[in-house]
Amino acid sequence: MIALLQAGYAEPHAARYDAATMGMFVLIIAIGVIGFIVQARLQSVFKKYSKVQFPGGLTGAEVAEKMLRDNNIHNVKVTHVGGHLTDHFNPQTMTVNLSDSVYSSSSVAAAAVAAHECGHAVQHARGYAPLTLRSQLVPVVQFASTAATWVIILGLVILASTQNELLCWIGVGMIAMSALFSLVTLPVEYNASARAVEWLQTSRTMQGAQLAQAKEALSWAARTYLVAALSAIASVLYYVFLILGRRD
Repeated sequence: MIALLQAGYAEPHAARYDAATMGMFVLIIAIGVIGFIVQARLQSVFKKYSKVQFPGGLTGAEVAEKMLRDNNIHNVKVTHVGGHLTDHFNPQTMTVNLSDSVYSSSSVAAAAVAAHECGHAVQHARGYAPLTLRSQLVPVVQFASTAATWVIILGLVILASTQNELLCWIGVGMIAMSALFSLVTLPVEYNASARAVEWLQTSRTMQGAQLAQAKEALSWAARTYLVAALSAIASVLYYVFLILGRRD
């Protein structure tokens, strides 16, 4: 794939575009396959450790409440939401929202997920910079992701008739905002998992094999965000090569 991309810059315009495009298609397909594998593995690990009860016998909701108390966070409420693995921390409502498979379950997987979401609450309480930046990017990304495709399509039409690339590059910049959001999300998610594991260990909520299982579940969850970031970067590169190809 890399050879295809490199070869594209040493050949005539048409061949360069074809080689670069082929390289991008290979990259996108590879990321898609990896994403499918990671997601399937996450589901498998979560299902496996959802059947493993840890000695404390606390439910996901009780684990979350305990972690919040231990971190002196008293303004965050633990609530229940529908769905599977729809767990999230909402800084607007100051709630840790736990899904059906986590809220009332006393499994290793439920405790790990609950602690991870509380890790975000701890980040918020401590003013963790990447989380603050991600929150600030949310409205920008919501607008950009909605409008970007239409901006690029209009830009390509203008490029075909006037050779003016400005609108195309504005569209690429909007897509790049989503990529930036995905990149900022990486330290936020990895740090939340690290905080969760540290608390599970120091509070003796989990030890030994159960702690190792929680770490494994959280590591696979984190990898889904890594794949998402790679996919977002690939999307930006795809549109860059598309514009360059139309220019040629």
